[in-house]
Amino acid sequence: MSTVRISSPGEWLLLSYRMPREPSTPRIGIWRKLKRLGVAQLGDGLVALPADARTREHLDWIADEITEAGGAAGVWIARPATKAQERQLAQAMADARAAEYRELRKTAGEQADATAAGSAERARAVRRLRDELRRIQRRDYFPPPERDAARAAVDALRYPDEITEDTA
Repeated sequence: MSTVRISSPGEWLLLSYRMPREPSTPRIGIWRKLKRLGVAQLGDGLVALPADARTREHLDWIADEITEAGGAAGVWIARPATKAQERQLAQAMADARAAEYRELRKTAGEQADATAAGSAERARAVRRLRDELRRIQRRDYFPPPERDAARAAVDALRYPDEITEDTA
């Protein structure tokens, strides 16, 4: 695990929301969208992302969707009071992505053991793993070292004759 370095507290977007319990389908849909974005869960109905135009747009859309489903939502711009608070938040997000990258690397290794070089099955596995790698990278705001290792493992599956020491 590497430590995320923060020079000074930056701006974060907070989504504060509340949704009706029933029907549960909209609430589950919102939860899945937030998970795909890689939000940091600060509390019940309160999530955070580093502030930029893309994250602002995503949280605005989700807030609109919550309101349309009969809930209440607001997007806020906030700044942690200390570098330590922000570092802790960023580290939690980096650790979550690191776990996803480790799992992807493990899956790539299992696929390498199970598929023959050049086979159609291997090509499908590579496509699936590259898609998953892109999905993880889209929510990776504080890239951990595991990102490079996962990318190398997927590349090694794609080009099995070029396996490096890191991916073996």
